[in-house]
Amino acid sequence: MKRIYILAMLFIIGIIGFGLFYAEGSLPAQPTVKTKQNFVIAKGDSVNKIINNLEKQGFIRNRLVFFIIVKQLDIENKIQAGLFRISPSMRAKDVALTLTHGSDDVWVTVIEGLRKEEIAQILSDDVGIPESEFIKRAQEGTLFPDTYLIPRDATIDQVLNTFASNFNKKYSDTLRSQARAQGLSDNDVLILASIVEREANSFQTMKQVASILRKRLKEGYPLQVDATVQYALGYQEEENSWWKKSLSLEDLKISSLYNTYTHTGLPPGPIGSPGLSAITAIIESDTDTPYLYYISNKDGSQLHYARTLDEHNENIRKYLR
Repeated sequence: MKRIYILAMLFIIGIIGFGLFYAEGSLPAQPTVKTKQNFVIAKGDSVNKIINNLEKQGFIRNRLVFFIIVKQLDIENKIQAGLFRISPSMRAKDVALTLTHGSDDVWVTVIEGLRKEEIAQILSDDVGIPESEFIKRAQEGTLFPDTYLIPRDATIDQVLNTFASNFNKKYSDTLRSQARAQGLSDNDVLILASIVEREANSFQTMKQVASILRKRLKEGYPLQVDATVQYALGYQEEENSWWKKSLSLEDLKISSLYNTYTHTGLPPGPIGSPGLSAITAIIESDTDTPYLYYISNKDGSQLHYARTLDEHNENIRKYLR
């Protein structure tokens, strides 16, 4: 009987102890801090990572208690990615429920190589930014490809500032200095990188194409890049695309400074937004490459290089006809 009594007492003490532990862990982390602060949940973050971040940033007292609360509320799969405004003075249960009520911001993904008209459409669809106004004010080539967290009520100025801040962060002073050491201005880098982004699909092929383009510029050859002609042609209604798939001989004669078949040197500006790999490929390119020409095969999966026009024409015969 005595043993049963002791076990019962230990059980009761354990229940009371856990209750006190749970109650203490449910309290606000900082009761006197009433100001709401930003808390970001990235896409793909696990519940454990979210809880760890909440504790690190001072929004909850106890990770274990918060996890138990999430389980009790059955909201483990209802927590959303995004930006949330929460206060350290909120109880743990209120914090947990807030993370299921929808983010104040929207995740917007801009992939590499898009022109500003395509980015404008994404922003219009996702956060209601007027396309025409964005196109008018955005600077081609500087809308850095990335995933952004943008307020639902963001203005064009806020969106453009977000892009500019990220661009200046990614295209760092170190990269700019390396470009200048190669005799390249920021505009040169962005124009060439935007072309390479459309023409190649891996870092190694980007470097090779970048080297060829810079060698052609150095030796006075026209670049003869299809992507610049596609940019000049603009929107193709029948294809519902800003990038025409198959160029005709007439297309290659289009009157435009972006037509690198009829004009030597660089086009007037970038033809899209290059990513960091394309920018780095330009800076690390080598004008001593033995190649002057390249083509991609019909499905665009592989590039073929040539030293002479005869080799280039043979590649065309082998891979494009």
